[in-house]
Amino acid sequence: MPALVLASTSPRRRELLARIGVMPARIAAPEIDETPLKGELPRDYVVRLARGKALAVARAPDEVVLAGDTTVSVGRRILEKPADEPDLRRMLGLLSGRRHHVWSGVCVVGTDGKARARAVDTIVAFKALSAPEIDAYVASGEGMGKAGGYAIQGRAEAFVRFLSGSHSNVVGLPLFETRALLSSAGIPLG
Repeated sequence: MPALVLASTSPRRRELLARIGVMPARIAAPEIDETPLKGELPRDYVVRLARGKALAVARAPDEVVLAGDTTVSVGRRILEKPADEPDLRRMLGLLSGRRHHVWSGVCVVGTDGKARARAVDTIVAFKALSAPEIDAYVASGEGMGKAGGYAIQGRAEAFVRFLSGSHSNVVGLPLFETRALLSSAGIPLG
């Protein structure tokens, strides 16, 4: 039976895997450049990063590596993690009152060494945010370090007026697709 290596130090991804009864045998932090390429579409970006992360981690012959990456996009514009509070305010202003996409790439490298990847898109619409709401969210610190500047599993969930697709994708790992990829790689699932 293969052992699972999670190529991510994200506590959210570990929590999401636990929801489907999966505990990684080990965790590895992949080191790759996450800068979007010029003109790169959000879907291609997350798949490239997930694949790159999965392949960047050393894998023993009896190990399966799982990696993921999530980003938020407004149109073709990729919203990475905010650099600072003004950047977070800018992102929240872009998301206010409109739909955006949350894209995740998931990649599994099986014991055969083959990388299998999927892209998942969830459409989310925020309510129109007032200046005091943006101020309070920025002051909470919750959006720093998060793709698109928000965490749906936290205070920002109250901003969501519409969601179409996978909720777990917006948190950081689409469980339906992840489960299918892990199953196909021989990881036992309950």
